[in-house]
Amino acid sequence: MDSTQLTLLALLVGVIVGGSVSAVIVAALRARDRARMETSVDVPDGVREVLHGMDDAAVVVDTSFTVLAASSAAVPFELVEGGTLPTDELRTLARGVRTGEGGASGTTATETMRLRRGALPAEPRLVAVRATRISPRLTLLVLRDITERERVEEMRRDFVANTSHELKTPVGAVSLLAEAIESAADDPPQVRIFAARLQAEASRLALLTSRIMNLSRLQASDQLPQRDVSIDEVVASALDAHAIQADSAGVEVVRGGSRGLYVHGDAQVLSEAVGNLVANAIAYSPRGSSVGIGIKAVEGVVEITVTDRGIGIAEGDQDRVFERFYRADPARARRTGGSGLGLSIVKHAVQRHGGEVRLWSRPGRGSTFTIRLPESAAPAAEPAPKRGRKKKRPVVPEVQAAPAPVAAASQPQKKSAPRKTAPAAEPAAEPAANGEPA
Repeated sequence: MDSTQLTLLALLVGVIVGGSVSAVIVAALRARDRARMETSVDVPDGVREVLHGMDDAAVVVDTSFTVLAASSAAVPFELVEGGTLPTDELRTLARGVRTGEGGASGTTATETMRLRRGALPAEPRLVAVRATRISPRLTLLVLRDITERERVEEMRRDFVANTSHELKTPVGAVSLLAEAIESAADDPPQVRIFAARLQAEASRLALLTSRIMNLSRLQASDQLPQRDVSIDEVVASALDAHAIQADSAGVEVVRGGSRGLYVHGDAQVLSEAVGNLVANAIAYSPRGSSVGIGIKAVEGVVEITVTDRGIGIAEGDQDRVFERFYRADPARARRTGGSGLGLSIVKHAVQRHGGEVRLWSRPGRGSTFTIRLPESAAPAAEPAPKRGRKKKRPVVPEVQAAPAPVAAASQPQKKSAPRKTAPAAEPAAEPAANGEPA
């Protein structure tokens, strides 16, 4: 073999040997990285940044269930960096995903459980936990609080069931009364009796439908109109709406407390909420008694208190009076035509305004409902009346000047001499103004 062939052969052998050595080195490096990854508990790059940007609670734990990284939303669930998983359910889920045990399929698993959010007085929350294996020793847990969603769904089911049940009574009564009127067509007195009862049932059905619609509107996700609302106007509107009910029931409604307070919200919704409390107080008060409405501001909170001296509410019923269609006294509710939705509307209306409703009651002594709303500053509306007065000043002479000829025309019947004098024009305006209401 000549030198050229030997050179080429040596070069080929060197390439083969070099490639083999390189392959062994690469395989060794990969094996080392794989072994390091299997035994490493270091959080991969970028994971912490992703966790801090999440709205849901999320943590990364190792094989000993120690939290290595956590989002800010995980703190209320006692999931902090350096701590451990607080419940056995979380540990079981994380272990099952990592080892493939406990029915976990693949590298992810989801389970619904109840976890306490906050200190001991806090109620357990319904949480959907999704576990994902990101390495042989690291597991990602994402917690999503679904308590409100489940509560809304349960409320929707109960609401539909209760509504369908409550609507059956007036609808059935209307149908029966219509048949009774048809059968008693030849008896005018009976027709009048059945017609009056039919009108009462129709009014009850209309009231129930209206309150159902109002409650549905309060529970909707749409924002209520927000503006500065005068509490004096809210209370005055509620009292005017139930003045006839108070007179017919022989109950005196007394208003007291502070004036000039404002809150931020919807005046119509607040008036209806206060009106429902006033209507209940009148309905459950004996004839000759009084219902008191007090208003005051305490540390930035406006309190509207409605107090009656009625039958009161038993302690066992006080936690349920704000439920839909619940009646503490069903017999009285049937007599007064109550729908069982008034207090529920009050509760949701106040909650939509960022407030709360409190109840104090003793059987035989009466009840006190207190609406607490965040106070807002009074609007700067002083310039508005001044502008209105300035506009009216130039109009007043025109209004007075118009009747003047009429008055002047009537004066020749009495005296014709003073028609052109100034004093005659001034008295002429007064009879004209007095004559307008007549």
